[in-house]
Amino acid sequence: MQRLKTRPQFQAAMAGGTVSRTAHFALHRLGLAPTGAAAASPSAPPTGPGPLPDTQGPQALFGMAEPPGVWLGAMVPKRWARRAVTRNTIKRQIYAVAAAFEPQLPQAAHVVRLRATFDRKQFTSATSDVLKQAVRAELLQLFGYAVRRSGGAATAAGAPTTAAAPRPAPAPVS
Repeated sequence: MQRLKTRPQFQAAMAGGTVSRTAHFALHRLGLAPTGAAAASPSAPPTGPGPLPDTQGPQALFGMAEPPGVWLGAMVPKRWARRAVTRNTIKRQIYAVAAAFEPQLPQAAHVVRLRATFDRKQFTSATSDVLKQAVRAELLQLFGYAVRRSGGAATAAGAPTTAAAPRPAPAPVS
């Protein structure tokens, strides 16, 4: 799994549309076609933000000479998680859960976006085990729904079905 790094990559992935939502998170996806398939269908409308030249599409943003893979980015704005330790904890959970679901995800650019705050009255510590469990449970739900929704694309690409993929175990409560 490769990580999104530049602002245009994040913008293109978010322009692809929302695939799944939970109370606190949204998953955006931009499908990536292999370079050969993109060249074979020049009449296909460009995807991504704004009009792009015919020679430059999302493939140019993601540098795809080989078949595309799974790209992932995490957006955890200060607006919804004030403390840096909380933002970093949430990002680590996003990348850990996404790694468990990587074989099931379609070859696309994904962005997981925090869209609401976790209640500070319920989660008093900035990085408590209870907060980590709540974030992980919600991310499992987010990715599970996204995989079910795109099940045909993932299995057609040769990835294992959802039954064969490893399920991450919930973290123990201390």
